[in-house]
Amino acid sequence: MKRKSGFTLVEIMIVVLIIGLLAALAVPTFVRARDRTRMNTCINNLRQMESAIQQWAMEDGDNTNPNTGMAPADWEAFIRGGIPECPSGGDYTIPGSVDDPPTCSEDDHLLPEAGD
Repeated sequence: MKRKSGFTLVEIMIVVLIIGLLAALAVPTFVRARDRTRMNTCINNLRQMESAIQQWAMEDGDNTNPNTGMAPADWEAFIRGGIPECPSGGDYTIPGSVDDPPTCSEDDHLLPEAGD
């Protein structure tokens, strides 16, 4: 009796099932990693914006009045390309005061407090 080489339908179905299970485990991890990377990029943008505001206040701003805000025309000199965009599609709010940090409209995109 001569046996043909190859895979049976059951063997192929088991391999497909295993690949499907591995994909079901890996995809959520990749999605979480992508979201975490976007959040970290946004927070770094906020840090860069806050640093630009502080640098502007030291060089050109009115240090005696903390309610003085940075004009949009001033951004180009302190951040190349102007105000960055949030990678998650959030909107940045530029503070009207030197003492206030910039914020993002995404809930979990927050600058850590100074003591953290």
